Amino acid sequence: MLLDHITIRTHDLVTTRAFFLQVFDNLEERPRPRRIRQIPGHWLYYGNEPLIHLIGIPPHAEEDRQADGWDHIGFRLEGYEAFRAKLERLGIAYSPMELPELGERRLFFRTPTGQLIETVFRETDQRSA
Repeated sequence: MLLDHITIRTHDLVTTRAFFLQVFDNLEERPRPRRIRQIPGHWLYYGNEPLIHLIGIPPHAEEDRQADGWDHIGFRLEGYEAFRAKLERLGIAYSPMELPELGERRLFFRTPTGQLIETVFRETDQRSA
């Protein structure tokens, strides 16, 4: 298992993006997958990997009263079908997402206390989830 990425929710996308790009010389912004482009944000890449995902907190949203924070953590795993079956066997609700332009399938689920976890699978078998 590897840390795949971290997603940061922020009230100020412009300043947060500029901060990361200024502090970390080896980060570069690149386009996000089409499926999520309706969500305000940026992906900052380290080499070929989208390491930092920034998401804007909409004005007047419930989260607007909270401080900026980590939205979720993503782990890169192998064995999509086996892991999905395990979540089902354990009775853990999940949401799948396919990002064909990245050759990835993802499963989102929550811990018992509500923290969001994303698992990212890069496998040659990209059948529908």
